[in-house]
Amino acid sequence: MGNGIAESIFEKVKTLPSFEQRKVLDAVEKRLAIIEERKKRPIWEVITEISSEIPEEEWAKLPSDGSVNHDHYLYGAPKKY
Repeated sequence: MGNGIAESIFEKVKTLPSFEQRKVLDAVEKRLAIIEERKKRPIWEVITEISSEIPEEEWAKLPSDGSVNHDHYLYGAPKKY
């Protein structure tokens, strides 16, 4: 059974010149290496790495009471305080 996304990517990459196909392959291999490396590390290290890639201004947008009122922010429940 085929994967629609993978097939779509494959069809588009086939139309690129070979040097551009090499760039795509290099990017995919780099991404796979990162994923494999993350599998070997504790989850908290992976979370720390991923969260460090998020700019401070995005973190500032998060509500300061999110841990207490997560049901409010996710589902619209009344705030606890």
